[in-house]
Amino acid sequence: MSFQDLNLQDEILKAIEDAGFTTPTPIQAEAIPQILGGFDLRASAQTGTGKTAAYLLPVLSKLMAPRVHRGIHPRVLILVPTRELAIQVSEEAVKYCRYLNKTKTVCIYGGAPYPVQNRQLARPHEILVATPGRLIDHLERKRIDLSKLEILILDEADRMLDMGFVEPVEQIAAATPKERQTLLFSATMQGSVLKLSRNLLNNPKEIVISQAHDRHENIEQRLYYVDDLQHKYRLLNHLLNDPDINQAIVFTATKRFADQLVDELYQLGCRAAALHGDMNQRQRTRTIMRLRQGEIRFLVATDVAARGIDVQTISHVINFDLPRSVEDYVHRIGRTGRAGATGLAMSFAASNERHLVSKIEQFIGQTISPHTVAGMEPVARARPKFGQHKNKPQGKPQRRFQQSRR
Repeated sequence: MSFQDLNLQDEILKAIEDAGFTTPTPIQAEAIPQILGGFDLRASAQTGTGKTAAYLLPVLSKLMAPRVHRGIHPRVLILVPTRELAIQVSEEAVKYCRYLNKTKTVCIYGGAPYPVQNRQLARPHEILVATPGRLIDHLERKRIDLSKLEILILDEADRMLDMGFVEPVEQIAAATPKERQTLLFSATMQGSVLKLSRNLLNNPKEIVISQAHDRHENIEQRLYYVDDLQHKYRLLNHLLNDPDINQAIVFTATKRFADQLVDELYQLGCRAAALHGDMNQRQRTRTIMRLRQGEIRFLVATDVAARGIDVQTISHVINFDLPRSVEDYVHRIGRTGRAGATGLAMSFAASNERHLVSKIEQFIGQTISPHTVAGMEPVARARPKFGQHKNKPQGKPQRRFQQSRR
């Protein structure tokens, strides 16, 4: 099957060709006809499977039809959980709109100046990409009218609910027409996500592309058991010297420790940077841009970066700290192995974190292969004080790395 077989408009097909894509992914092949047919859709698909284009391409094709209602209001609302994902989705929309002169996109999210967003919202636009909190702010200030919305899209719905956005999502949906088309995309389709879909969707078609047991087949997963923080440092020092690393993300549990780790790498001449929630939007956007341009080799991040970063050159992911959520593990390792490439994900775990490892393995439906480094094998005993770095006082960090990784 090719994109030409999916009844998309010629202008969109040309943009797809410019982007270098020829064959639709499974989620695109299944979702595009259903969306073009006007059906509500409930789809389960992992990041990296092309789900953004799966809804953008048919929606843009439908937007080529003339407006039914005049005025300055969006025809399509794409609701996402984080500003990073909002920026990514809006960039994708602009890319596929390049031959659609009358299709404009506005992106709003928290942390950005209101006056700038107010000016953007005052101009004609067809697509609005937004995070729930900032969108509600604008709704309450009467700067956005959703009463004539044609299509509502919930992207990464599971993440939105995990972040406590159940009521905001329902409030936003209540401000839209009941006869809208609604599309819901989620990595998992159970519990609160399934309940939300039943409340918001009307006789939806359902697509399930991947289940937990067949995720990330192109990503090798390794597990390293560690005794304490110093053991972690020695392993990280060894692993980051691997010449096969193109770019890597190192995930930590706290913002403070992410900054501390970057300081140590930076002092050794490494091209490293941090990404976490204490950074303002300008800093975060600049960091992601530098990552995409190859200026950063090692990104040290908290889970704020686990979704929404689509950089195909990330070859390795290292979980310096295990995530508390098994879903976050899946999204962390999904930062590598993008667009069909292979990737390597490595996780550090203390012996008293075996229960977390078991939960992750149960969720992904496979065993993570234990590995050791010669001379750095773990001692088989639990360390109850493991992880104390999370509460260490701020100050100049001690040197723990011996070699420079440029």
